[in-house]
Amino acid sequence: MERLSTSLSQSLEPIAAWFRSLNVPEPIVHWGHPVMMGIVVLVLGSYVAYAGWQGRLVTDKDVAIAKRADHRKLAPLMTGFIALGYTGGVLSLVMQKQPILQSPHFWTGSIVLVLLFLNSLLSKAGFWGNKASLRMAHAYLGSLAFLLLLVHGVFGLKLGLSI
Repeated sequence: MERLSTSLSQSLEPIAAWFRSLNVPEPIVHWGHPVMMGIVVLVLGSYVAYAGWQGRLVTDKDVAIAKRADHRKLAPLMTGFIALGYTGGVLSLVMQKQPILQSPHFWTGSIVLVLLFLNSLLSKAGFWGNKASLRMAHAYLGSLAFLLLLVHGVFGLKLGLSI
């Protein structure tokens, strides 16, 4: 695992060196990823999760339709921002000359991305004939991803304070 981590860091080093050459202040390199991703997760992510569940549970049909539409519009943006943030977080570690694959923060982020992409696949495939069981799986996978993002944030704070 350490060899893979070193190899990955070495392959990303030219990009990290270019960003270092911009003389970005250290607090931005160190805390930029957590602040921006905290906003994405806590603001956008919590609303996406809320809207998704409201679209399923609310009894007012017009409200349910509106919440499902919000969820459908915002979930891909959230997933995209999280994917970009993931790459930024990895690059931030390389810029700070920290190991990549040794942190639970890295692994929880990787698992979240897999969950979000699986959930996207379920949705884009139309729940394979609009099957209720796959819609339910989508709701619970999304909720699991959101809860794991909260755990991921705790691991990230711990990592940021240890560097």
